Amino acid sequence: MSTSRERRLAAFVLTSLAVGMLMGKVAAQQGAAPPDFSSNQTAWIAFGNDFIAPASGPRPVTYDPARPFVQNNSGEQPTFRIADLSNPNLKPWAKERMKKANEEVLAGEIALTARSSCRPGGVPGFMLFVQNPVFMIQTPKQVYMIYSGNQEVRRIYLNVLHSANLKPSWYGESVGHYEGDALVVDTIGVNTRTFVDNYRTPHTDQLHVTERWRLINDGKNLEVNIKVADPDTFYEPWSAIQRYRRVQQDYSEQVCAENNTHFYDYKIPQASKPDF
Repeated sequence: MSTSRERRLAAFVLTSLAVGMLMGKVAAQQGAAPPDFSSNQTAWIAFGNDFIAPASGPRPVTYDPARPFVQNNSGEQPTFRIADLSNPNLKPWAKERMKKANEEVLAGEIALTARSSCRPGGVPGFMLFVQNPVFMIQTPKQVYMIYSGNQEVRRIYLNVLHSANLKPSWYGESVGHYEGDALVVDTIGVNTRTFVDNYRTPHTDQLHVTERWRLINDGKNLEVNIKVADPDTFYEPWSAIQRYRRVQQDYSEQVCAENNTHFYDYKIPQASKPDF
């Protein structure tokens, strides 16, 4: 056997071994049990209705330091959210729209959020719903995330590709898969009627959100690492974190829109005529 043939054979063997090891690793990963987010009547309540900023890199929008946000039941006079427009990651059109929204709130308008106006939160806004728990239902083909506050439902389709001709919707299209101890979710197609946070930060139809959901702290908490990309709204993709605490309770129904128009106008969508 010539030296060149020996080298080719050796390279082939090494390549085959590497491919075999990789396929074995993938098979082992696919055969491993996925993380269980729903056992024993588990539900999850979000830590807070602001994203947790990463240690470094572009950050989510937060409140204007000159006008700090104060929540209800804090012992202080509560305030509405005024967005910090000094965030260098915002493109001019988005900053201008948020400036107008800030001015409306400072003039006495209500700073609407998806929850207060009983609208779908979109993605990543869904992760900012608080007070009421999120219930998870995991099946071989789908994962359902149900926020009990207004029966808001996200559907994550497992091990499939995104649709070729996607029609934008409130929650877009989420496809996912398990990677070890994490559920990885990729979302596109979110309509532009949603905000990405509670500071009324807009987005375009180019919004692309990825999430990694995993149990931490011996299963007592659920952590979501979020990456938000929209080249028409942000100069760079930004990251954020949300965490949930485990609770054990039954699912209960709560309708957001009941009696919410009695004292303030939260601009809750209302039908002008019957559907039948």
